Amino acid sequence: MAADRYVAITGGVGGAKLALGLTQLLTPDELCFIVNTGDDFEHLGLHISPDIDTLLYTLAGQSNTDVGWGRRGETWQFMHALRELGGETWFNLGDLDLAMHIERSRRLRDGARLTSVTRALAAALKVEYEILPMSDTPVRTMIATVGGELAFQHYFVRDRCAPAVTGFRFDGAAAATLTPEIARHLDDPRLAGVIICPSNPFVSVDPVLAVAGIHERLASARVPVVAVSPIVAGAAIKGPTAKMMLELKIPNSAVEVAQHYRHLLRGFVLDSQDAALEAAVAALGIDTVVTQTVMLTLPDRMQLASDVLRFIKRLK
Repeated sequence: MAADRYVAITGGVGGAKLALGLTQLLTPDELCFIVNTGDDFEHLGLHISPDIDTLLYTLAGQSNTDVGWGRRGETWQFMHALRELGGETWFNLGDLDLAMHIERSRRLRDGARLTSVTRALAAALKVEYEILPMSDTPVRTMIATVGGELAFQHYFVRDRCAPAVTGFRFDGAAAATLTPEIARHLDDPRLAGVIICPSNPFVSVDPVLAVAGIHERLASARVPVVAVSPIVAGAAIKGPTAKMMLELKIPNSAVEVAQHYRHLLRGFVLDSQDAALEAAVAALGIDTVVTQTVMLTLPDRMQLASDVLRFIKRLK
């Protein structure tokens, strides 16, 4: 009997934590990832794909846990030299990480699709799981702020999320097309469930959903779509999610995250600190499970992954 298959949608460090837990329980034939590329940008003449690289390094055991991003054992001679020359240094590119961006950019210039480039880079790092960019067509997340619109990395890294947010725009989304690889996985008769990892719903997941064909497939899915809340006890475990919600005048609550995904979800995973919110999520017509979603260790990641998979099976 063929094994069930799962698709996980992820972006950033929080999503990569659950992704790692899932890989400890599911084989490469049973699991693939759709990754946000709205954070991608051109910098110093290179194509940078931060969320793809975060997942690649995490699954390869090469993530830089000292700073929470980039590659393990990183050095910074390139950045030191660039600073001496008066170059742009607001976005740190480590010496080891730089190799990834140079090779990706070379392959893209030669005409390869981002999907095939990502597959080749994953293979070079001995990552067997399929990591699928949300589209081969560029989509760029733009942040509307009180001071004007900013490209995502300018807001997130250069300005350290300081400007107050008023909205979001996904430049290029109208022209973005669903890749055949993503369509194949979402249409697979063996698909058992879709997991939305605890990533920022506004700038990590919404860009994925903005690609034509993805939202529609999830909304009409015959299998459970389950999201893990990135908000715990009114705070974001990682990143500016809670700050964005405050500035958008959205209550800092896991219930609001469930509401945001309401038309897609069969199930929602709450942290045990938010157990009192279970009834409010259920009132949205979404089944819930309460467990520990804060992932500090590999066993934490594995336990949450196990709880999510068990929840999906119950919903089926």
